Amino acid sequence: MKTVGIIGGVGPESTIEYYRSIIASYRRLKPDGSYPPVIINSVNLTKLIDCFSSGRLEEAAQYLTGEVQRLAGAGADFAVVAANTPHIVFDEVQRDSPVPLLSIVRATCEEAARLGMKRLGLFATRFTMRAGFYQRTFADAGLSLVLPREDEQEYVHDKYMNELLKDLFLPETRGRLLSIARRMRDEEGVEGLILGGTELPLILRDADAEEAGVPFLDTTQIHVRAIVAEMLS
Repeated sequence: MKTVGIIGGVGPESTIEYYRSIIASYRRLKPDGSYPPVIINSVNLTKLIDCFSSGRLEEAAQYLTGEVQRLAGAGADFAVVAANTPHIVFDEVQRDSPVPLLSIVRATCEEAARLGMKRLGLFATRFTMRAGFYQRTFADAGLSLVLPREDEQEYVHDKYMNELLKDLFLPETRGRLLSIARRMRDEEGVEGLILGGTELPLILRDADAEEAGVPFLDTTQIHVRAIVAEMLS
């Protein structure tokens, strides 16, 4: 069995969710009482946010590459970043990584295609929504991606950075996010909505189809399934 190395801490709550979900998913597939080998490297979220905010992408890539190297040195056979935004520099980190990396964006794209979705919306940090890496990956697969309106992007980003990352999940924020989702369904014709920030499922996961108006693609759970499949391959 392969050992997964996780770049975590981006943010901490979703890293906990990753670990719990990997264990649960693995044990559903291997109900023999065993547990999967997991190595977690919790990195400095503030450092990465500062790099992305000021456009210091090369510095962010070098930092993440060094942290992946630490995972490889600890015995990881492959690695993942338990967050969407750091995938801005995924290609650069992958290029210099001593072990293979498993992308949350590619896993999500494959899941959308499997579900037969052609037009999807994206909720994420401003960094993720505007960097273009989701759009490029989905366009390569023949899928289109729609962003919220400018004011809605600012709202999602602000709540993500100032509430969700601080483990603050308010009902009024949840209600507004659901309202934006319904508007994108009605006005933009999206068939699904990508929760492209790993804290977003923590506030939206229990929304049913009628309440949300559109199915969610939980990038955390999609990534977890791909991780466990790779561990067992």
